[in-house]
Amino acid sequence: MIQFRIKIITLTLLILSFNGFAQQQNDSVKVIKAGHLIDVERGITLTNQLILIDHDTIKSIGPDLTIPIGATIIDLSHATVLPGLIDCHTHMTFQPGENYYEDIFRRTPVDLAIVAPSYAKRTLEAGFTTCRDVGASAFIDVSLRNAINRGDIPGPRLLVATLFIGSTGSHGDLNGFSPFLDWIGPKQMTGVANGIEGVRAQVRYNIKYGAEVIKFGASAGVLTEEVSVGAPQFSQEEMNAIVQEAHLWGLKACAHAHGTVAIKMAVKAGVASIEHGSFLDDEAIQLMKAHGTYLVADIYNDDYILSDYAKHGTPEIIINKEKLVGKEQRLSFQRAVKAGVKIAFGTDAGVYPHGWNGKQFKYMVKFGLTPMQAIQAATINAADLLGWKNKVGSLKKGKYADLIAVKDNPLHDITLLEQIPFVMKSGTIYKNELKK
Repeated sequence: MIQFRIKIITLTLLILSFNGFAQQQNDSVKVIKAGHLIDVERGITLTNQLILIDHDTIKSIGPDLTIPIGATIIDLSHATVLPGLIDCHTHMTFQPGENYYEDIFRRTPVDLAIVAPSYAKRTLEAGFTTCRDVGASAFIDVSLRNAINRGDIPGPRLLVATLFIGSTGSHGDLNGFSPFLDWIGPKQMTGVANGIEGVRAQVRYNIKYGAEVIKFGASAGVLTEEVSVGAPQFSQEEMNAIVQEAHLWGLKACAHAHGTVAIKMAVKAGVASIEHGSFLDDEAIQLMKAHGTYLVADIYNDDYILSDYAKHGTPEIIINKEKLVGKEQRLSFQRAVKAGVKIAFGTDAGVYPHGWNGKQFKYMVKFGLTPMQAIQAATINAADLLGWKNKVGSLKKGKYADLIAVKDNPLHDITLLEQIPFVMKSGTIYKNELKK
């Protein structure tokens, strides 16, 4: 009898052990109970949905899924669930310091590389699970991307441009200072290139060292000391060559472009997106529509530049250029939205503090988008621009398990997206401040 009891106890322990092992084996399987789920592809809100996740991938979504035994249950039945957000215009490797000149002359690429992981973490915790990074020095963005992909540090998945390509004396060149301060080192590491063969060589150089998208300066800019804010800084032939070379390697190109003429030139060259797009006329808008060119307009940061930059010794010429550009950029955005130009979300984060990316949603709604359209700009539209529509941008079977959640409905109050309490990327929870 004693031996029989021992056998029963042993068998019971084995069963319990097996069940515990099965439970452990299913730790990678998660089911999210979503009270409300925003379907960005159809532009509707669904209720009482279950999202089945296996490792980093969404396996199925629906109201009546069978929950696998041992799956981890994440109860967001009191929240609104959205796809992870995408910012198509960031500079993850820097942000303004306390002194304009110290930033330029006393900080090395090593300084930038040391703090970049903290910016990546802030961005991820702000709900942005994917970003296009459109310009960094010394290939810091490549190393940052790789470290995130390896799992060494937390951050959004990055599609990186590496070196900004600009002509001599342009927005992409150090200007307004002594020529004796020129970069000492490989000339191509500056991103400065001229002429058709020169720009083709620069594109190849960027790609060789890790670029996944090509960014160039079609026009002058705001935060540099050249006199113009919008004059073209490459010829049409040079812009054509940049875009053609990128296409030969299977990559898209995007253009920094404030001025009307430069915008039209870049669109004709075949860029996938116009960054900033401050001075759009009717012809430029129609060209963008005809070519299917996205507008990525950073319409929040004017507030930050005008309120904070002068405090840190930023030259007056830069502040005056921002005063000229800010209002016109928002009006151009409004006209583009009304005309039906494709819009993707991009903030120029790095010009202002990382993690504030969500502040732009309110401005996009103020200047013409509906809340749903603003969310679509930062999800499915942004994914389309990046060429990653099969990976990210909506909650759908086969895509990465990237999602965020907020307590209430952002379609009623878009400012909810300024503070995201729940963030999941690739099936891993990086932030959860939601309480039932």
